[in-house]
Amino acid sequence: MKSGSLLDGGPRTLDAIDPELRAAVGRIARVPQLLVACDYDGTLAPIVEDPTKAVPLPESVAAVRALAALPQTTVAVVSGRALRDLATLSRLPSEVHLVGSHGSEFDVGFVERLSPELIEVRTRLRNELRQIVAGKVRVRLETKPASIAVHTRGAEPEVAAEVVGAVDGGPATWPDVTVTRGKEVIELSVIPTNKGTALEQLRTQLSASAALFLGDDVTDENAFAKLHGPDVGIKIGPGETRATFRINEPVDAARVLALLLEVRRNWLFGERAVPIERHSMLANGRTVALVTPEASLSWLCHPKPDSPAIFADLVGGHPAGFFSIAPERGGLPLGQRYRPGTMTVETRWSGLTVTDWLDRPSTDNVPTGAAVISGDSTLIRVLSGAGRVRLDFAPRPEFGQVAVQLQPLGDGLLVLGSNEPIALYSPGVEWQIVNDGGYETARAVVDLAAAGGQVTCELRFGSHSLEHHRVPVHERQAVAEQPWRDWVAGLRLPTSARELVGRSALTLRGLVHEASGSILAAATTSLPEELGGVRNWDYRYCWLRDAAMTARALVDLGSLPEAEGFLRWVDGCVERTGGHPERLHPLYTVDGFELGAEAVIDTLPGYAGSRPVRVGNLANHQLQLDVFGPVADLLAAVADLRGSVRDTEWRVLENMVEAVARRWHEPDHGLWEARLPPRHHVYSKVMCWMTVDRALHVVRQHGDGDRPEWVELRDRIGHNVLEFGWHEGAGAYTVAYGDEEMDASSLWIGLSGLLPDDDPRFLATVLKVEADLRSGPVVYRYRWDDGLPGREGGFHICTAWLIEAYLRTGRRSDAEELFTQMVDTAGPTGLLPEQYDPISERGLGNHPQAYSHLGLIRCALLLDNMVKA
Repeated sequence: MKSGSLLDGGPRTLDAIDPELRAAVGRIARVPQLLVACDYDGTLAPIVEDPTKAVPLPESVAAVRALAALPQTTVAVVSGRALRDLATLSRLPSEVHLVGSHGSEFDVGFVERLSPELIEVRTRLRNELRQIVAGKVRVRLETKPASIAVHTRGAEPEVAAEVVGAVDGGPATWPDVTVTRGKEVIELSVIPTNKGTALEQLRTQLSASAALFLGDDVTDENAFAKLHGPDVGIKIGPGETRATFRINEPVDAARVLALLLEVRRNWLFGERAVPIERHSMLANGRTVALVTPEASLSWLCHPKPDSPAIFADLVGGHPAGFFSIAPERGGLPLGQRYRPGTMTVETRWSGLTVTDWLDRPSTDNVPTGAAVISGDSTLIRVLSGAGRVRLDFAPRPEFGQVAVQLQPLGDGLLVLGSNEPIALYSPGVEWQIVNDGGYETARAVVDLAAAGGQVTCELRFGSHSLEHHRVPVHERQAVAEQPWRDWVAGLRLPTSARELVGRSALTLRGLVHEASGSILAAATTSLPEELGGVRNWDYRYCWLRDAAMTARALVDLGSLPEAEGFLRWVDGCVERTGGHPERLHPLYTVDGFELGAEAVIDTLPGYAGSRPVRVGNLANHQLQLDVFGPVADLLAAVADLRGSVRDTEWRVLENMVEAVARRWHEPDHGLWEARLPPRHHVYSKVMCWMTVDRALHVVRQHGDGDRPEWVELRDRIGHNVLEFGWHEGAGAYTVAYGDEEMDASSLWIGLSGLLPDDDPRFLATVLKVEADLRSGPVVYRYRWDDGLPGREGGFHICTAWLIEAYLRTGRRSDAEELFTQMVDTAGPTGLLPEQYDPISERGLGNHPQAYSHLGLIRCALLLDNMVKA
């Protein structure tokens, strides 16, 4: 039974918009397909003595028009008036559906659909009613296509009673007539319909996820009776009702519609979306998190980076979870920065500094015998300063799909109702729990001066402990930061963009999942390649290609552990193919297992309204023959740096060559994972060649000599791609055999070493990529039709490839210029997403992207190592 039934005191009466109605409007504003329906008289327009002068409130018209213009939103006015009169009075645009005669009129041609028998009944009805009202002062008939309404508003009570009595005793009893009663009106129709039936018809035709209905009349009760689930019914004025909520008058309806418009527009378009590249990443080798420039935690998946998010504000807005800290007075921060050589982020205002880092489990840095506070990662947020600070803590497990309860207890909060225990240790903070759109949010204001200048919040995963940690927080911070500092200090950083390369290296290191050895392609899912578009993918997994290239960049900087861990991970994936390495998937979960089905979370609006938000990746089932090349290339680099090859690495190398031998001649889906039929991609063939070439290098330098069968295989693949990959019409190596379209990946015909740097065919391909795909500071992947709507930005990795090609072909000044332009697109803390739009000058795609940072590292190293022309 609805909470507003008369059994529990009737619907809640509001002076304005009370919190419960506001929460209900907030919830329904965020459904994928919304139907907004309302009555006209007494709802959009105030009740007036002369019905021909009932004009809608300007505020209501503005809200209705704006709502109707939103995508995935349908607005209908369902009135007892005849459709023609409704259209004349309301003057609403065609985007608003008008339904007249209590649902009898949905379109202009309705009258023509009445059968001759019903037309005859309507004629008899009209004649009978004319006799009843003849001579009755201030009683009028309103003739409609399928009904006739008897209006008694303004008539003397005894006259009205006489007319209604005559109607009830006469035509209202006819078997072919349906009677609808309203305020001082009785309507007789020749077809059985009402506003509830009309609402259901609209819902079905539009496949609406939920409906909101506002009405004031008795006839609106039929619509309220049809509401269910997430629907919202709002009664205007007094009287018994089945609606859940009540407001006083039409001006309140205008306020409700305006609130609905504001919330839904923000939900659909994400108007306050923080630019992607301005987010900073936290990492601890177990999971990752993103922090906005205003110190709001907008992204954190638990317990692993490919697990569901507990904070998903990034793609779902505040209802999907966030944890914000800011001065009570408001204002933008002075700046945000990483502490040098660490993954600790500081956000600074005058009088407030927020220091954020992801700590390891408490057992990693507590003395022997100390109590275990948390069995998993801990997010630590330290507030320092002297001002008053506002905190909002809104955990939303499972991408906001699970509602949890927040229980203040002792020195913090318990998060109750999720699969795993979570606690927020926050001594000295007095939390207030509020209902925010059906979810619980904890809010607090802290006076830092009164608290001694510092407050610490620890979000502990895997524990409900609110015990005090025995190690002071400043010592824990030092322990957490030292491994990062030690690691980056041991790298061989170039002089070119040295600090940014160091930050890129730390970012790549942060994308490593230490427990498994896998490496994420990016930290996020569904950040768009086009704002408002559908090119939104889940990159929180380990692609063999991306991870191998990431590890190779770190090897080039002098770090081996990441590559060694990843190669062990690859060995495990190969072993699970049961002797068929050619069946390796392009990507796996961080634990090395096959992904589940790709799914869409349709309740999330997406970043800046970019839907759908996806979980999983359909590319998991594609054939991508290029993945073996980067793995073999990495293995060769590891062997050269270390001077030896381990048994597991020999096994991986031989399996890579075996996979290529079995399938190199087949068409595949290519590295860009276009959802098109397979083609003979030039890049895939080059990577197959590179697999065998690098394997030969390893066996010659670190093994037992040559492998003649590998030499023959490498040369056969090389001759094939050099012959069939060239397109005479394009005058370059193109995307695939026989296709004239260019692709930035074709630059690898030279970058791989298959063609020498001075080969005219490589020079021609570089010029063609530059001409067709470069635009200012970016290089696009391609211009060919990939079967998806919309467009995308330039890819940083493709820009890096062109920079390298410039260097290899003697165009150093062009390489330096483009490298500077690429560096300038980085966010204020040095992070890069996948893409960049040179028109809007904004980052696009998932963030931070391993491709982008490894490309920057590779270019900086080459600029240092290659002698100026």
